[in-house]
Amino acid sequence: MSRQIIEQYINEKLPNVTKVENFGYSFFLYDTEKMLPFVTFAASDNEYDSVSNLNRDGVFRVNIGISKGSYTKLFPGNKTDWDYTELNQFMPHPDYAAQHFICVLNPESNTLSETLNFIEEAYFIAKSRFEKKQASKMRNA
Repeated sequence: MSRQIIEQYINEKLPNVTKVENFGYSFFLYDTEKMLPFVTFAASDNEYDSVSNLNRDGVFRVNIGISKGSYTKLFPGNKTDWDYTELNQFMPHPDYAAQHFICVLNPESNTLSETLNFIEEAYFIAKSRFEKKQASKMRNA
C-alpha cells in the first residue's frame, strides 16, 4: 500500500519526473536526466543485490538520494551493523551511502511521511542539478 502512496505522490506532486523500469527496479529521474535517479524502488533480490531479502511477499525497498546535511542529521553516529532486512527503518543505502543515499523497506505511518519529505528533498536536488547542467550547456553553446 505504501508503494502506491509514494508513487501517487511522485506523479501528482513532483512535475517533470520520468519513470524507467529495468532489472526489477523502478527509477525516478528528473526530466531527461538519464544518469542519476533521485529515488528508486527495488522489489526483488537479484544477483547484485540481495542484502534486504526482497523476495519476501510484499516487501520493497525505497532508495533516496538526500543532501549531505540531511544524511548526517539522520545518521549522526558511526553505526555499521545495519540489519537491511528490517522493515520501516531508515538506514544508509548498502551500496550508495557515500553518495548520501538512504533506504527504507516498506515505510509506514510516520516513516512514510518522512519518506515523502526525503523524496521531495531528493527531487529538488535532482532538479537543481539538471538546471545547472542545462545552464552550462547554454553558456557553452
